[in-house]
Amino acid sequence: MAAELRLNDPFSIITLSMATPGDKADRAMPWENLFAWPRRGDVQLALDDHSREARDIWATRLDHAVAQADKAVLLVAEGAACLASIWWARLSPSHYVSKVAGAVFFQPPAPGALDRQGGQLFASPDIALPFPSLVADPSMRGSALAQLCGGRLLEAPVAAPVPTGMWRQAQRLIERLSAGVVEQDLRVLRTLGVADRS
Repeated sequence: MAAELRLNDPFSIITLSMATPGDKADRAMPWENLFAWPRRGDVQLALDDHSREARDIWATRLDHAVAQADKAVLLVAEGAACLASIWWARLSPSHYVSKVAGAVFFQPPAPGALDRQGGQLFASPDIALPFPSLVADPSMRGSALAQLCGGRLLEAPVAAPVPTGMWRQAQRLIERLSAGVVEQDLRVLRTLGVADRS
């Protein structure tokens, strides 16, 4: 039955992480701890090194994963992979990025790592992402990153989450956020006197 439910999921899930020396293969991902979402999505990509060459190879793999997805894509990233994902989304051709329905970022590093003047690894134009994003991080870093990429903060549950065994909860969050963005855009158009054209 779980496999049948999985087939009905509206998104392909791509999980993105940053491997660091001493990482344990079995370490829990932040989305497991906070929301009891599954450890892995349909595709998992880890950035193993902090060099430009490794970054570019990772971006090519992400291009390929998004292009091969048979559904709209939901990116779920943690740590520095959040910054790598933002860098990728801002600089990739639109035909790749248009397949991304949204992103959920967990525990990002300081947004200063995106500073263009500093020549950082993930420097990119200071523009909102072309898809909805949620940032799950109670610190000031989370708030700053949400503002930087045009996203919203996602509150962690107060009580321990019930394991879902699937990604449906994450997908519903993005679906609601996407619907909310469209609704808000329509309200703005109505306020400006632009009539709905159906």
